[in-house]
Amino acid sequence: MRVGIDSYSLLPLGLDPMENLRWALEHGAQGVQFSGLREEEGKEVDEAYLKDMARFAADNDLYLEWGGGQHIPLDMLTWQKKDIFEANRKAAAQASLLGTRVVRSCSGGLMRWNTDNPSTEALLAVTAEALREQRSMLRDHGVVLALETHFEFTTFELLRLFEMCDTVPGDYLGICLDTMNLLTMLEDPLAGTRRVLPWVVATHIKDGGILLRDEGVVTFPCEVGKGVVDLEGILNLLRSLPQEVHLSIEDHGGEFTLPIFDARFLAEFPDLTLQEFVGLCRLTRLTEERMQGGTMEMTSRQDWPGICEGRIKKGLAALKRLAAASSQVGL
Repeated sequence: MRVGIDSYSLLPLGLDPMENLRWALEHGAQGVQFSGLREEEGKEVDEAYLKDMARFAADNDLYLEWGGGQHIPLDMLTWQKKDIFEANRKAAAQASLLGTRVVRSCSGGLMRWNTDNPSTEALLAVTAEALREQRSMLRDHGVVLALETHFEFTTFELLRLFEMCDTVPGDYLGICLDTMNLLTMLEDPLAGTRRVLPWVVATHIKDGGILLRDEGVVTFPCEVGKGVVDLEGILNLLRSLPQEVHLSIEDHGGEFTLPIFDARFLAEFPDLTLQEFVGLCRLTRLTEERMQGGTMEMTSRQDWPGICEGRIKKGLAALKRLAAASSQVGL
């Protein structure tokens, strides 16, 4: 498994796509997953630019994974219908030029945190309808739309979505596994990975913690190898897949509050089992112990620009050690 970065981690540096590739090469990353292009970059990244990227990556043995995909066909502010077909066709065509099969998809938003938003079941229905219409287009481009384990759907719901789309692992839909986001969706990261394992085609390897507070629980990213996400167990699962899955570090500042003492909010997670909830409680205790011991800390979004480059460098070294250790399992 090759270890690389997601471009979002270095967003404060203002690097363009080619500069991201050069940063990766200079600092020992083995590839880049691109979260998506900024508006000004979209005007400059034409066919020639993409072919130059592909050539640079091939010459330096760097993997490439593309972004810019979407899967919920609604505007997240107005909830009006939005055409995502053309956006995904453009991303798929760009991925084909790059020679990569993965297009990450993230529609974004903490949907179930707000009672005014559409229900999860309604979002699943419109998403399935939109993605079924894109089946032929994605297959024709030879790409997999990799839905990130973000804040739209839990792993349970993603599996239902794939069933609604009448697809199987290896077809036109897959998963970009964000290991820490699972905590924010009240899922044990190892258990969540195990549920969707056959569908995983890309990753955001992100460590993190979970704390118990008066308002509920708070989740947050932290330096790779310092948190309570069982990255070693997750890498062992990923290594069991028949295809290679690249390990792309995504890291950032910030925190997410989950008001779990609100019965209405907790009801938005009907698949949450008592066993998994108890496991999350155990992780809150472990997080407290590590923070009190000074081996783990929370970073604000305001502080992230000043430390992002150094933390990604340390994250690369830590993840390479974890990947090397996982390769010894079963020998």
